[in-house]
Amino acid sequence: MSRYDEIKHRAVTTLQRWVANPLSRRIPQQVLLETTGRTSGQPRRTPVGGTRVGQEFWLVSEYGDKSQYVRNILADPRVRVRIKGTWHTGTAHPVPEDDPRARLKSLPKGNSAMVRLVGTNLLTVRVDLDS
Repeated sequence: MSRYDEIKHRAVTTLQRWVANPLSRRIPQQVLLETTGRTSGQPRRTPVGGTRVGQEFWLVSEYGDKSQYVRNILADPRVRVRIKGTWHTGTAHPVPEDDPRARLKSLPKGNSAMVRLVGTNLLTVRVDLDS
């Protein structure tokens, strides 16, 4: 990661952690991804933009395996996803062979635009939903 990308990553993640995410989590329609903290064991809820396709939920991480929720998934792939106010359990899988830029075209436009704008290491994630 270049020095510019590192500074951008730190600035954006700080803004997300302390401002955007706490506000977004309160919006009932916001899709949330709940992982288990790899160190704490506590539930961690992250607002995400994605789309359900049958029994799968697709999203793109803007920082790939540098994203805290991706690190949590690698430690414990069991997750929950809140879609339209309903929680669904599932198993998350990073999909590095998928083209994340092409995947963004099928996801919500507003979130996809932000991921393209601020992302430095895009990574597709698929959640296989239990129900």
